Amino acid sequence: MNKRKIFSISTLLGAVFLLSFAITKFSTQGIPAVYHNIFKSDSSSFFLGKNKQILPLNNPKAKWRLVDFENIEYGAKDGILLKFKKNFAGTVIYGLYPKEKMLHPNAVFFKKHVTIKNGEALLDIRNNLAGKYDLDDWEKTNKGTLRYRVFDDKNNIITNKRIVFTVNKSSFSVQPGITAGPFISAMTDHGFKITFWTNEKVEASLTIGGKKYQSMGKRHIIIVDGLQAGKKYDYSIDLGVDKLHSYVLMAPTAKAGQKFSFAFASDSRGGTQLGLSEAGGHNAYIMRKMMALADYKNVDFFQFTGDMVDGYNTDIEQARLEYTNWLRTMSPFMKSIPFNVGMGNHEAFLNSYGDPKKYISVDKFPFKTQSAEVLFSEFFQNPANGPISEDGNKYDPNPDKQDFPPYDKTVYSYTYGNLAMIVLNSNYWYTPNHKLIPQIGGNAHGYVMDQQLKWLSKELAKYDNDKNIKHIFVSIHTPAFPNGGHSHNDMWYKGNNAVRPYIAGKPVDNGIIQQRDIFLDMLVNKTKKFRALLTGDEHNYTRLSVDAKTPIYPKNWKGKRLILKRPFLQFVDGAAGAPYYAEESLPWSKGLKKFSAQYALMIFYVDGEHIKVEVLNPDTLETIDEFVLI
Repeated sequence: MNKRKIFSISTLLGAVFLLSFAITKFSTQGIPAVYHNIFKSDSSSFFLGKNKQILPLNNPKAKWRLVDFENIEYGAKDGILLKFKKNFAGTVIYGLYPKEKMLHPNAVFFKKHVTIKNGEALLDIRNNLAGKYDLDDWEKTNKGTLRYRVFDDKNNIITNKRIVFTVNKSSFSVQPGITAGPFISAMTDHGFKITFWTNEKVEASLTIGGKKYQSMGKRHIIIVDGLQAGKKYDYSIDLGVDKLHSYVLMAPTAKAGQKFSFAFASDSRGGTQLGLSEAGGHNAYIMRKMMALADYKNVDFFQFTGDMVDGYNTDIEQARLEYTNWLRTMSPFMKSIPFNVGMGNHEAFLNSYGDPKKYISVDKFPFKTQSAEVLFSEFFQNPANGPISEDGNKYDPNPDKQDFPPYDKTVYSYTYGNLAMIVLNSNYWYTPNHKLIPQIGGNAHGYVMDQQLKWLSKELAKYDNDKNIKHIFVSIHTPAFPNGGHSHNDMWYKGNNAVRPYIAGKPVDNGIIQQRDIFLDMLVNKTKKFRALLTGDEHNYTRLSVDAKTPIYPKNWKGKRLILKRPFLQFVDGAAGAPYYAEESLPWSKGLKKFSAQYALMIFYVDGEHIKVEVLNPDTLETIDEFVLI
């Protein structure tokens, strides 16, 4: 044996000794107690896998990040100069917003691309968007609004933004303006939340119903209250040069007996092509058509439950860029259609260990500041009336300390007229590779944990006992019964009940199928008003009828069997732009009333005790399904 080999072995042994010392010294410092085999060393963490395999934290910076595209617009002699924070090969398109007063204004792009050179691109307004191309009358008013879109050298859309400018004889200037929003959410019969973002810290005012609200900052969240149920209100947002006008229709009271409609869909993450079907994390092409159709059909609100973006990010600025891109696509419509969203598995925000392709990953921590749940609630102002967290369940390793991520705005309920909607999170504290959960901890895709179910039980009872509520809908990203694309997980896992969360190294009592049965028992057997389960995850549209005779267990099942006291419908509409899945054969397939791999928008028309459902392809406007919900 030569000296080099001897040196290598001794060095390795020394490293192992130092690592053992580090593990002993820093064993759980800064690591959530609900995980196991994750240790802290210096400023990072690592996972000690099977056979004592050491896998370091691997969260590299993403190629495209939101911070790279903030504050890059500068006034120039002939237009707006973009100074990118990194030098890359790509192009930019841009165009003005037409001067007509449209409810959903959109920019019209100029016919030529601008090549990015040395990290810069000039949006030449003076020479390209003047005369017959001056849609906005900026030459007369000395102000205007444009949108630009950034592509890489392979024609992938990276991001886009709205910009407000003024002009004089010598130069153009960038003005404070809305870059995303406004978004209406958390609608009640007397108020709502309105959110919008600006390109710089600025004072903004919102005027509605004779009352003015002020907000200072770059991210504006205004809570509007004291309005009249069922009434239509015009509102305006004033930032100085940038002024926006829209309207909002307040929700009716449950007693009013007023007709209304709502839309449902999920899974808008990117398609497989370039261009608008993969617009920086989502399928903007289909979502724009879906929102236009919903508006044309005069829906009163929209429930969208999960997989909005590509996700599975480890870099927070990449995740923020994808969310921002999605919201900017939706901005023209969300300022008048109330929108509530739920989490899916693609909203995962992770710590990854070793090779990222193997998904040796867990929900990002510290939970209070960096988890997927906290990041989600940063962008979506849903009602904040859900459970606090999974703390307090019987497996909690520290009853007096917060050990789990918060549920904040990812689990919630709301009412609209005589309907109650309960939105759940089946990807809470999510560990993507379920086979890894016994080694590292975390929750499986599709598993609804105990504290969330405890909260659900109370919400169902509350609405079931409310004489003014006639219909209860529950929306969750993962189907109880997959039909095409996700038979390997959701609440089935090919009949493998062994799948379950592990908390502080210990498995919980109930497996995925047992927990599914508790969930269904609450919905079907313990309520009278539950109407349907609205789900996604599978990229298709399905209408499944389930009753007491439906086979819902794997062969040789030895556990307790749930007896459903009445039939119910499960809908999957994960057809908002994600790549399609075909139909699979499963034990309950005889109950499948409709399957379609077309893009699909569900619209529910509520008229007192009666609900009619229409399912349309937003791309072709063809009817996919139509029926009365009994």
